Amino acid sequence: MREIVIVGGGYAGFYTARGLEKRLRRGEARVTVVDPRPYMTYQPFLPEVVAGSVEARHAAVSLRRHLRRTRVVAGAVTTISSADRTLTVRPARGPDYQLRYDTLVVTAGAVTRVFPIPGLDDQAFGLKHVEEAVAIRDRLLTSFDRAASLPHGPERQKLLTVTFVGGGFSGGEGFGELLALATALLKRYPEIGFEELSFHLVEARDRILPEVSDAPGAWVVRSLERRGAHVHLNTQLVAAEDGHVVLSSGKEFDSGLIVWAAGNASNPVVQRHTDLPIDERGLIVVRPDLRVGTEAEVVPDVWAAGDDAAVPDLAAAPGARTVPNAQHAVRQGRLLAKNIVASLRGRRTKDYLHHSLGVVATLGLGRGIFQYRRLVIKGFPAWLMHRGYHVLAVPTWERKTRVLAVWTTAALYGRDIVSLASVQHPRDAFVSRGNPRDGEVTAGAPSSGPRP
Repeated sequence: MREIVIVGGGYAGFYTARGLEKRLRRGEARVTVVDPRPYMTYQPFLPEVVAGSVEARHAAVSLRRHLRRTRVVAGAVTTISSADRTLTVRPARGPDYQLRYDTLVVTAGAVTRVFPIPGLDDQAFGLKHVEEAVAIRDRLLTSFDRAASLPHGPERQKLLTVTFVGGGFSGGEGFGELLALATALLKRYPEIGFEELSFHLVEARDRILPEVSDAPGAWVVRSLERRGAHVHLNTQLVAAEDGHVVLSSGKEFDSGLIVWAAGNASNPVVQRHTDLPIDERGLIVVRPDLRVGTEAEVVPDVWAAGDDAAVPDLAAAPGARTVPNAQHAVRQGRLLAKNIVASLRGRRTKDYLHHSLGVVATLGLGRGIFQYRRLVIKGFPAWLMHRGYHVLAVPTWERKTRVLAVWTTAALYGRDIVSLASVQHPRDAFVSRGNPRDGEVTAGAPSSGPRP
C-alpha cells in the first residue's frame, strides 16, 4: 500500500489529511501525520483564549478524533531526505527512527522568530500555541491578585505593566484582547485604579497590522491609545533582563508580563535539515500546483503548503507569494488533497488560485476592524464579523458548537476570571502539605512560563 506521510498537523496538514480521507479509495494509500502535538491549533482563537472568551481546549482540534482513518505519529521530524525517501522522527521518549514514504507532504508550519535580546528567553512568552495563550492569561490574573494586596510602589507597578513586542495580527489582536480583559477586571478589583494599568505595544515598523492599509492601521493605533495603551512605533526591544524593558527609543520600565509576537521564521527542519529546494527566506520552493520544485524541475512525489512554502500567488502581481495566514493554509490543504489523489490516478492537477476575502481582526470585546479592498468596517460590526467568520472557519461542527456555547454563556454571565497558574506546578500543593512556599507564591514567575 502506498504510504503518504504528512509532516505537520497544522491548518494545511490537517485539511490535507482530512481531504485525503474523503477521496482515497479503501486500500489505495495509507495516510500518516507526524506532529509533536496531538492536535491542530486554531490560531485565530488564541487572542480570545488570552482574554478568556474562548476555552483553551476549544481552540485545539484533536487529530485522532477528527482524522479517523489517518495514522497519527507523535514526534518531531528532524531531517527530510527526498533522495532516499525517508524522514527521521524524534519521539518524546526513545531513540530517533526512520520513516519511509512514497508521497511526502511538508506542512511543518512556522516557528516564532526571535533575536538574541538579553533576557528575552528568560522573561517572554510566545503567542503561537494554546499553552502560551493560557499562561499569558493566568499571569495577568495572578498579577492582579498580587498587586491588589501590595502598597503603591515599584513592585505593584511592575505587576500591572504589560509589554507586547510585535504589532502584526497575532500581537495586535492579543494586545487588544488582553487590554480589554485587564480593563474589565477593574470592576472586580476596587483596590486597583485604571491609571495604574500600563500596557505597551512595541513595533519596529512605522505602523501596526500591516495587512490593512495605512488609514485603518492608524485608526487602530488611535483606538488603542484612547483605551490607555502606549503604542511605540519605529521602536525595538533592546533588553528585558529581570523584566526591565529597555527600548531603542531610550524609554525604560519594569514589566511583569512580556509577550513576544514579532513574526514567524521558517521551521528549522525545512530551513537547515532537508535536501529539498528552498529560497533565500528558507521557504520550500513550490510550483503553482503545490508540487515541490520549479517549472523546469520537480521533486518527485513531494508536495508542500502553508507557512513553510513559497507558494506563487496567481491572484497578485507576477513573482508574488501568498502570505502566511490561515485563509491560504486551509485552502492550500484542501487543494493538496485533490491534487495528490489526481496525481495518483494519472489525472491533471490544478494550480492554487485564491482571491483574498479581506482581513478582519479583533481588538478586544466588542471592538474590531475589517477591510476588503477599499471597504473598511470598524468597531462592533467588525467584531461581529470576526466572530462570525471564525466560528464558520474553525473545523468540525463539534468545535463550532462548543465555541458558540462559551460565547453565549459569557454574554449572559460574563467571562470567567479564575487564574489556574498553579497548574504549571501541579505537585506544589501535595509536596508542601499546605505550608506556604516561595514556589506557590510565585507560581506565575517568568522562569516558570513557556519560552517562545
